Amino acid sequence: MAKKFEYEIVERVAVLSTNGEESKELNRISFQGREPKYDLRTWRRDADGEKMLKGITLTEDELQALKDALNAR
Repeated sequence: MAKKFEYEIVERVAVLSTNGEESKELNRISFQGREPKYDLRTWRRDADGEKMLKGITLTEDELQALKDALNAR
């Protein structure tokens, strides 16, 4: 039997854009009870609930490296 996928949004950092019922967000999320990581993804929230769509998960170091790379442009 497959293990249930569990997550908890620990901190909502920023909503980058919205389009109808979908929003692109940067959040800190704990997956399966582990240490929270930064998570950049699209979410769909409607009357049926909340659904994760495609995204990427970053450690604190990876997020800092991305920030540094963007600031260097």
